[in-house]
Amino acid sequence: MWLNKLKIAIIEKNIDNLDKLMDEIPQLESTQEIQEAIYLLKQATEIVSSLRNETAHSMKQIQKNLKFLRSTESAIPNKLDIKL
Repeated sequence: MWLNKLKIAIIEKNIDNLDKLMDEIPQLESTQEIQEAIYLLKQATEIVSSLRNETAHSMKQIQKNLKFLRSTESAIPNKLDIKL
């Protein structure tokens, strides 16, 4: 049951479910289950890592965009500026 939930979370790339499943790892009995769990956990690690990299890249791009937009803003004159 746990392995099936893990497979679904990996396919859906659902980080919340992956996190919950990591908190409740059951005692696996057979060697096949253990090997399958190891493989799936490696896949989950790769997914989390790639999503983290994508997020970091997006954040850097947003920061660049904000910096560009701020540099193109016209200066707002002070209300006390009499040279309008």
